[in-house]
Amino acid sequence: MLENGTYWRNREIRRHVRVVDGEEPPTMILKNGTYLNMFTKQWLSANIWIVDDRIVYVGDKLPENLDRTEVVDCTDKYLVPGYVEPHAHPFQLYNPDVLAHHAARYGTTTLVNDNMLWLFSLDKKKAFSLLEEFCNHPVSMFWWARFDSQTMSQSEEELFNTQDILDWISHPAVVQGGELTSWPSLLAGDDRLLYWIQETKRHGKPVEGHFPGASEKTLTKMKLLGVDADHESMTGDEVVRRLQLGYQVGLRHSSIRPDLPRLMEEIVESGLHAYDNLTMNTDGSTPAFYEHGMMNQCVEIAIEKGAPVEEAYRMASYNAAKHIGMDEQLGSIAPGRLAHINILSDKQEPIPESVLAKGKWIVKKGEIQDIQTTIDWKRYGFNSLEFDWDLTEDELQFSTPVGLRMDNDVIMNPYAIDTDITLDKIPDNRPDAFLLLLDRKGKWRVNTTIKGFTQRLGALASSYSTTGDLVFIGKSKQDILLAWERLKEIGGGIVLVHEGEIILEIPLSLSGFMFDGPMEALIEKEKKLKSCLQEYGYTFGDPVYSIFFLSSTHLPYVRITPQGIVDVKKREILFPATMC
Repeated sequence: MLENGTYWRNREIRRHVRVVDGEEPPTMILKNGTYLNMFTKQWLSANIWIVDDRIVYVGDKLPENLDRTEVVDCTDKYLVPGYVEPHAHPFQLYNPDVLAHHAARYGTTTLVNDNMLWLFSLDKKKAFSLLEEFCNHPVSMFWWARFDSQTMSQSEEELFNTQDILDWISHPAVVQGGELTSWPSLLAGDDRLLYWIQETKRHGKPVEGHFPGASEKTLTKMKLLGVDADHESMTGDEVVRRLQLGYQVGLRHSSIRPDLPRLMEEIVESGLHAYDNLTMNTDGSTPAFYEHGMMNQCVEIAIEKGAPVEEAYRMASYNAAKHIGMDEQLGSIAPGRLAHINILSDKQEPIPESVLAKGKWIVKKGEIQDIQTTIDWKRYGFNSLEFDWDLTEDELQFSTPVGLRMDNDVIMNPYAIDTDITLDKIPDNRPDAFLLLLDRKGKWRVNTTIKGFTQRLGALASSYSTTGDLVFIGKSKQDILLAWERLKEIGGGIVLVHEGEIILEIPLSLSGFMFDGPMEALIEKEKKLKSCLQEYGYTFGDPVYSIFFLSSTHLPYVRITPQGIVDVKKREILFPATMC
């Protein structure tokens, strides 16, 4: 556990010094490599000594004592620090353990993760125990502390109370506060939020904002209120404006916002030479987006679009580590740092041929090593869902006059329903589909319609959502009931039904939210889901996020939430949830 900047015990540190003095052998030597020095931005020749999980020496010398030392010849190879993903949402169908292993194969050896799922799923004691387990993961797993739920839940005050927030931000595995999606409340005078921000800063941890389209005035006020970073820039001008105001700026490249190519082009065209306060992130993309890796994709784009090679690697490692106050442990190849090292065949090729994470081989000369999973999910209650209630036709009564119209993957506006939704099936020549948000325990429901998700699909059932409640979308009530029955049988997941036939399913056996299996299998399932939905009339790019964000009140303009249908801007409930 990293605590107060210290990872190693005194006896371990003394051993590291003895190795440098030649009294004991290192466990590994990376010999004759060319590494990127993050402090001088130079490519230098060196031998790198490693003791277990720590780099202890970088320089010209080789130890005389090589007893039981693994010596790796890195002649004609280029070494860079393991990449850092500073903004991960590690539960977009996948689970954090599987995502970390998959990302590490492509060189991303540190993830800074959203803690949202633990807030909804675990009590604080269990959540902190799980964080401790992740400290033993070969990938460095850190977390951020959320201040809001991104929706209007029926237990907001219970989930987000001052004592719990203070406990989270003081935890050594938590390295920042945010992301602050409830910033309008802060501007409106929410002093509790301001107190949480100030306490986060008192612990020496940054606060990340979420400010899409924010004006210079808003950005200035958020700076005054204590926010350090933002990842919502959509143009090069927005990046530069944030930099000029003193923000750490995250350049996003995600499945719903693949902005990085444009951002890099405009940054380079602007003549910007100061990259030190820029990072890159993939913002919790859906599984197929990671088929060819994580931060390596960002480095490749940055280089391709004209960023200096050295700056591209720094944005994906050192800059992020420095921002979260972990640059003495991460983000560089230097004495005292964790042995997160990527070995490249070419400076221009960021996919490593070998990867070290905490001094252990993840990939060695192109061969993926057998690294066992470390998390016992069942110990924390992440089991298949069980329901002691049933969905009946009584819950499938639709009469609300206002529905949700999709403008893109995640933006929705209200519309006046002019289709007869009292029917058992909505005709295919109508763009509407039934939409039901149902409490996981069957205590409440919100019935409306959605326009733009499907033209003719019978039903989709999903236990995967922002709040963990159940989502049903479809044209046929009978297909919805069949999808519900199958969802119960598999213990949670995503099920597609059409004309009485189950046409696709993705089991999410970890509390109905996460897949328990290899990333490669999940990627193929998600591809099939997208293809199938497109066949039935889904016209956007990322159906997983469309489902997930139905309840997310940090997005405009109308949402379906546990409290009912909500006007986001006015923070008003248009139509309340119905108790079952």
